[in-house]
Amino acid sequence: MDDSQASSLEQIQAFLAGSAPVQFVGQGREEVYGWAEKTLVRHEYASLGKAEKGLVRRYMAQMTGLSRAQITRLITCYRTTGQVQAAVYQRTKFATRYTAADVGLLAYVDKAHGNLSGPATRRILEREYEEYGQAAYARLALISVAHLYRLRNSAAYRKRNTSYQPTRPTPIPIGERRKPQPNGTPGYLRIDTVHQGDQDGRKGIYHINAVDQVTQWEIVAAVPQISEFWLIPVLEAILMQFPFVILGFHSDNGSEFINYTVARLLSKLLIEQTKSRAHHTGDNGLVECKNGAIIRKHIGFGYIDARHAEAMNVFHRQHLNPYINFHRPCAVPKILTEANGKRRRVYLRWATPFELFQEVPQCEGLLRSGVTLAGLKLFAGSQTDTEAALAMQRAKRKLLSSIRAQQTA
Repeated sequence: MDDSQASSLEQIQAFLAGSAPVQFVGQGREEVYGWAEKTLVRHEYASLGKAEKGLVRRYMAQMTGLSRAQITRLITCYRTTGQVQAAVYQRTKFATRYTAADVGLLAYVDKAHGNLSGPATRRILEREYEEYGQAAYARLALISVAHLYRLRNSAAYRKRNTSYQPTRPTPIPIGERRKPQPNGTPGYLRIDTVHQGDQDGRKGIYHINAVDQVTQWEIVAAVPQISEFWLIPVLEAILMQFPFVILGFHSDNGSEFINYTVARLLSKLLIEQTKSRAHHTGDNGLVECKNGAIIRKHIGFGYIDARHAEAMNVFHRQHLNPYINFHRPCAVPKILTEANGKRRRVYLRWATPFELFQEVPQCEGLLRSGVTLAGLKLFAGSQTDTEAALAMQRAKRKLLSSIRAQQTA
């Protein structure tokens, strides 16, 4: 601000009367405070009389646009320090009553007592000081419960005593946790998923493997994702590919099968759902063995992109599933009980799942509607075991070659 034309009190009075021109150049706080200080020094404000001081006050207010109270504060600052400066902001601070040693002592007590409630801990602190004469507890003996919790929330306290609450499993009322007992009746399935690898953050396809416990009849399918949209139609197709009626559905505790959507599907089909027990790794051991002996043996471990799921599913339905159920022998376990009561499995016989099914008493009565034993025998005799294996291998090589060509393109 340029006020060189108002260098005397008379000129200031003329300015206030509106007869003297003034040029405004800047209005920053530093410039305003600097101008106010120069004005007070130039007119020797401290030596002026009351009327002259009022004239200077009005002049400063007119020039700066500040309120009367703010002008008074600037003049007070000048009279106190000889300068007009902005006051430095200072946050209001309360006196610290409890020291870092007190926080550490509180953490020590909480850890020793297993983190009791606030009132109980406060009473312990009182007793330590009043009854046992522990001088270190002098300040903590007077602490309020509210402030005790505030100290517990401080970073210094948490560094010394951090308690973790383990995740509590949520019980899910889906499926009974037990090992199924088919008692020689086909239709009790063991089911599991097999993931076909990841690559560059992309998930591969998933194989769904279902094996009957009695006959070892096995149906394999493929889905691009483990989600309700893809899984439910494939599960329905898997259940319909078994020639006999399905009575039980057993899986591990994974959420892909232990969910309300799958439970509704099985309930609609009147299929009993069970799940593996804790600490019983053999509850789903049959299908786990088939994962390696069938899927990993024929498909391998390499990455297969999810977009090839439908082609893989067609291969399973048309080639792999017929081969393993009608033409591939599997080991038949026989349980021997030794003199000491220990049970041991031995494998003395090999047979195809279709042969094992035919050995079930009254097996024809277990077939689904529209499926006949004569039709199954006709299908099994349409190819020899080796012819079926060669046809399956040719289809597999063609499929995997096509998948590799598309993934490397």
